[in-house]
Amino acid sequence: MAKYYIKTFGCQANKAESQRQQTYFESRGLRLAPNWQQASEIFINTCSVRKAADDRVYALLNQMQDYYHSIPRAQWPHVVISGCMNRYADRLKKRFPVVSEVLTSDDTNFQYPATRPADDPQAFIQISVGCNSYCTYCVVPYARGPERSRDFDTIIGEVEQAVREGHHEITLLGQNVNSWGLEKVQTARRKQIFGSLSQLPANADQYQTFTGTSPFVQLLRAVSHIDGVDKIRFLTSNPWDFHDDLIAEVISNKKIDRYLHLPVQSGSDTVLARMNRGYTAATYERLVTKLRAGDPSIQIGTDIIVGFCGETEAEFAQTLAFVKKMHFIVAFVAMYSPRPGTVSAKIYRDDVPFAVKKRRFEILDKIINRDQLASRPKIV
Repeated sequence: MAKYYIKTFGCQANKAESQRQQTYFESRGLRLAPNWQQASEIFINTCSVRKAADDRVYALLNQMQDYYHSIPRAQWPHVVISGCMNRYADRLKKRFPVVSEVLTSDDTNFQYPATRPADDPQAFIQISVGCNSYCTYCVVPYARGPERSRDFDTIIGEVEQAVREGHHEITLLGQNVNSWGLEKVQTARRKQIFGSLSQLPANADQYQTFTGTSPFVQLLRAVSHIDGVDKIRFLTSNPWDFHDDLIAEVISNKKIDRYLHLPVQSGSDTVLARMNRGYTAATYERLVTKLRAGDPSIQIGTDIIVGFCGETEAEFAQTLAFVKKMHFIVAFVAMYSPRPGTVSAKIYRDDVPFAVKKRRFEILDKIINRDQLASRPKIV
């Protein structure tokens, strides 16, 4: 019997996509192999957010290439690459002949339902794919294309099915999850390439305005009203569009987890501007203050990049002071690495030495993470 193997790198959205790929394989009669060496079809779902993520994929492909080198090519498996490294399609196929196919950003397939572990209470539900925010360091708009929201009824149907299967904790996923249903219609579903900071669109320009209740809040309420849903999480939120009605919903709707992941990336306004994040440190602080004032039990986790292009000691000191003031429960701290094709890689110099990045990483990691490890919540 033919067997398949899936290797997933990166975010929860990739995990959700791999779960649908598993259903696809099994609908064709394939069975899961214990390792890639025993599989005739291999699906590798990649992450390219940082160079280290690329390197992990390259390490796996090198192992595979070495393994199959002495085996007749007719006996090689069908190897498919998906995820954010799709933008390296030509390079991957040239460097690694074992790669059979590289899926594009438009190949995200919702035709097949997810196959989730029966003993996992949690279900990851993608509500949108792609992104319109164009942070200067990020590959997602180029790898995944413009933001596209899934249909309301389809999302609700998937949540109901997940509950029937025994998954009572629902995590709604989107690269910018709060903007669900608000992205402007784009006539061409293609990747936009920008070469300068001045070309980048403002965040607000990419989305429709709304009156009354935002679409995402309406979706949250609908999910919370489904019998059997005990807890709701959502990832990931951009602070610039965490609107007041969403703040109010989080505070009042106790099915929403009290842990919120809210990436800040930097506590320096000048660094945030170079990143094209669309908010200031003060804007972020006001948002968190509103949330905590409404419910003091709310805990905030975040993402921070150290050593971004041009980050001075004074700018890092601003970030350091900011995190001490914000009392994050956890932070995913990363050292900046330029991603080919992004605006920051084109227009800025990666001029912060690695040793400086590492020192800054260790300072923040200790203050936010290691010094309060015992109080850290389970992060999905």
